[in-house]
Amino acid sequence: MAAPYEHFASRLRKALDRTDFVPGRGRTSALAARYAVSRETARKWLTGLALPELPRIIELAKDFDVSLEWLATGRGPIAPGVGETSALYRRLSDNENHLLDAFRKLPESKRQLLVKFLA
Repeated sequence: MAAPYEHFASRLRKALDRTDFVPGRGRTSALAARYAVSRETARKWLTGLALPELPRIIELAKDFDVSLEWLATGRGPIAPGVGETSALYRRLSDNENHLLDAFRKLPESKRQLLVKFLA
């Protein structure tokens, strides 16, 4: 019996391959770590046994520079289309992700101070 979301899984693997995202056996662990999900959840995404929720699919599309419509449905071109600037879809580096995570953990008052300091 085919996995219920095997077409999504195939598109996700293709998106990961396009950016050379940890090929081979470490891919599941790397995907789990990057998106703060269990290895089992990442495995299910990659094998088509489960779908990520829509906000996560949007995040995946941005991070791996693919069209949201293509990743979610398989329709349209793989690359972001007109009106979807690639800068919005640029994958963040690990350092940028760590910085963003730390920023999001700050209380709002400290976030505002940090933004003022950096400006």
